Amino acid sequence: MAPRGGHAAAAASSGSEDEQEEAGFSRSYFLAKEKEPSSAKKRASAAAGKLSDLNLVDEQVLRASLAEIPPKHEKEIDALTRGYKDQYRNWLFELRCGFGLLMYGFGSKKLLLEDFASTTLTDFTVVVVNGYLPSINLKQVIAAIAEIFWEQTKLKLKHRSGKKYQLSQNFASQSIDDIISFLNNQKTEDGDGGVCLLIHDIDGPALRDAESQQCLAQVSCCPQVCIVASVDHVNAPLLWDKKMVHTQFKWSWYHVPTFAPYKVEGVFYPLILASGGHAQTTKTALVVLQSLTPNAQSVFRVLAEYQLANEKEEGMPVSSLYTKCRERFLVSSQVTLNSHLTEFKDHDLIKIKKHSDGQDCLHIPLVPDALQKLLQELA
Repeated sequence: MAPRGGHAAAAASSGSEDEQEEAGFSRSYFLAKEKEPSSAKKRASAAAGKLSDLNLVDEQVLRASLAEIPPKHEKEIDALTRGYKDQYRNWLFELRCGFGLLMYGFGSKKLLLEDFASTTLTDFTVVVVNGYLPSINLKQVIAAIAEIFWEQTKLKLKHRSGKKYQLSQNFASQSIDDIISFLNNQKTEDGDGGVCLLIHDIDGPALRDAESQQCLAQVSCCPQVCIVASVDHVNAPLLWDKKMVHTQFKWSWYHVPTFAPYKVEGVFYPLILASGGHAQTTKTALVVLQSLTPNAQSVFRVLAEYQLANEKEEGMPVSSLYTKCRERFLVSSQVTLNSHLTEFKDHDLIKIKKHSDGQDCLHIPLVPDALQKLLQELA
């Protein structure tokens, strides 16, 4: 029995030594890592490399510098554009055959499509939708198309009977389905060119949702409506299923790289190497306001002038704005004013907050200097 006990004690002693040796090795390893200066240097280097630590320039300054970069390959680009213009007749033929035109390729296609509309689509009433805007009221667009057909209907009745009809349709209060039903009932007659819906960036941020695309697809099926659109996102085709592509939009795809800078479209996308600021906000607001009607711009000016004259107040009451706009013959009813305010809210031009007395007040989220500059540029 003694030898067995001796062997057991020797084994236990050997195991204890191995554990102590392993523990000593672990301690030495971690002590060495703590004393190692390279890890601290690496962490400091990584922290210094953050984009937020860089001294970024103002976005307006950066955009001005970009605008000064001289264009290159102008002759080649002009030749490319002339080639596209030679296809205008083919594009018009396809539109008349019931197809929709979808333009894709690198570069802004805004000037190209607007030139096509102004020179070739002279028989159509063209409705332009800037899909690159941050928000779009699609119902107002469809209601505007319905208004065009309604005015044409009244004109036809006047020519046939010689009487002036005072008929009216309030499409703004109708549902989108009802408006599309009205558009589907419009019949093609000789001399009617119909309406062409020209959409810059149909894959824009405000139109990328399935509901907006389905709505546009239904409009494209209306007998007297055709669509010309452009896309810039690489995944734009994923917006549509097979039915939408082949039986609703009926896209005829055209690869038209223009290599033109996205001057207008890029306003709403911040530059990575630029800092934000009031200058960028003012520029964005100006582009949005310039796309609105003159009456809407005048209503915004009334609100801005009130805010500049009463900086200490919480905002302008809606009732006061309505009274001033009514006095200047800018709106005829509260409904008209509300439609303008809805458009302002959709584009984040105004904020609505409760006054201390409980009534709704309107406020433009710009500092006085930026707001003053906006009014000067809008004039």
